[in-house]
Amino acid sequence: MAKLNANIPKGKQTVLGLYVMAQEAYEMWKAEPERVKILDVRTPEEYLFVGHAEMARNIPLCFVKYQWNADKNEPAMEPNPDFISSAKSIFGATDTLLVTCRSGGRSALAVNALAKAGFENVYNIIDGMEGDKVNDPESVYHGKRMKNGWKNSGSPWTYDVNPELIWISTRQ
Repeated sequence: MAKLNANIPKGKQTVLGLYVMAQEAYEMWKAEPERVKILDVRTPEEYLFVGHAEMARNIPLCFVKYQWNADKNEPAMEPNPDFISSAKSIFGATDTLLVTCRSGGRSALAVNALAKAGFENVYNIIDGMEGDKVNDPESVYHGKRMKNGWKNSGSPWTYDVNPELIWISTRQ
């Protein structure tokens, strides 16, 4: 576990300064599954179709708008207005939460939002579910998220969905 580590990329840093790699997160959860919770803040589509940690609860930080953001060269996203209220309905302010997304950026934003809402013990899983991109032009994996991350760490993950853990909106 890293606390206030200067080696954390700026986009993955949080106000709480609590960080773990995916393998460490799994070991923390395995040691105390009743106290340590995994929160996956990716979209329900990512959770479902890319796979997820089998014990992770999905509360998306934002949703895909199905529009293209030309400035970022990626789909446009919109915030989940129920993110904090959903988290508060499931987790306590002193619970240990290990937050993941694809590669550590959205989870950092989620950690900051949770901290602002009064959560105290929230870690960013800085390599996320899929990990960082391989930066080696000679590799067949160049540009692919194969460097680290939950899926590449040997930690258990699944495509199977537990309806108790995936995001279901209560809005009409």
